[in-house]
Amino acid sequence: MTWISRLLSVAVLAAHRRPRSRNASRCRRRARTPAGSRPASRRSIPRTGDRTTLVDDLPSSQTAPTSGGFVSGVADIAFVDDTLYAVEAGAGCSHGLLNTVNSVLRVDHHGQTTQVANLSAFVMAHPVAHPNPPDFEPDGTWYSMVAVDGHLYVVEPNHGEVDVVNPWTGGISRLVDVSASQGHIVPTSLVHADGGFLFANLGLFEPNSPVPTGVWRLTDRGGISLIAGGLTAVTGVAVHHGHIYALEAFTGFFAPTPAVANTGTLVRLNQKTDAWETVVTGLSFPTAMTFDADDNLFISNKGFGQPTNIAGEVVKVRLGPEDQD
Repeated sequence: MTWISRLLSVAVLAAHRRPRSRNASRCRRRARTPAGSRPASRRSIPRTGDRTTLVDDLPSSQTAPTSGGFVSGVADIAFVDDTLYAVEAGAGCSHGLLNTVNSVLRVDHHGQTTQVANLSAFVMAHPVAHPNPPDFEPDGTWYSMVAVDGHLYVVEPNHGEVDVVNPWTGGISRLVDVSASQGHIVPTSLVHADGGFLFANLGLFEPNSPVPTGVWRLTDRGGISLIAGGLTAVTGVAVHHGHIYALEAFTGFFAPTPAVANTGTLVRLNQKTDAWETVVTGLSFPTAMTFDADDNLFISNKGFGQPTNIAGEVVKVRLGPEDQD
């Protein structure tokens, strides 16, 4: 999984090349040359839909067209108090970008970034128990980040782990190695609710895959249990008024092909039957969602797998009364 496109901001994702680093030779043998290159940026979107660029010239990369042309850059953002943080997913020499690393960045009021934590170095020094060798990114492809009690929790799906970053010291620790107990289930979105965490997983793009795909519970001590499976390629999870919502990037097939471009679905877990109920259909490879205080749901749609020159979009959904109790 090498594509990332995230919430309420539109990032132009591709490569930003820099001089060779001291560590480049160590992983250059695994590096890929990106299919295209231009700087990435991070933008904010107010209620009017107008975009304002906050940060520009950030590293990002793109795979070859034969592998889908998926792009990775800034994966997610979070606030600790009034300070904005971003997590990088498309940097590092395993993504073809020498002298860059995947990291957590602090963004100041002038749009300047400061590296807080080197995620690439951490995952290389602390490998997970059961990586997937045929599809392995040494620098990781970080997907989501949430702020809880002054710390940043970041999810890495390619290796299968959830790590904790102290934004003040730059220290990194592992909350859980998902692969150790669950294998290569590809965790994606993370949300904090009811004193613990929920996370979604992508599963494997294989026919008749035995990997359960759905929403999982994660305790603050690293315990994992499946809440409900039976879904396909879940890229988002949210809790709103006690209801659990899951965002499927596509349905009806085991892999993201053009034929399933408009089969993305938002579902809600029925608390009485433990069955998933369809809420929104017709989405095209959505990648994230979030609720606001007015019960509006915002979905990052057309997040990947789109034809050339078709941009991503943010879709606003007003749910019915049954979703607002």
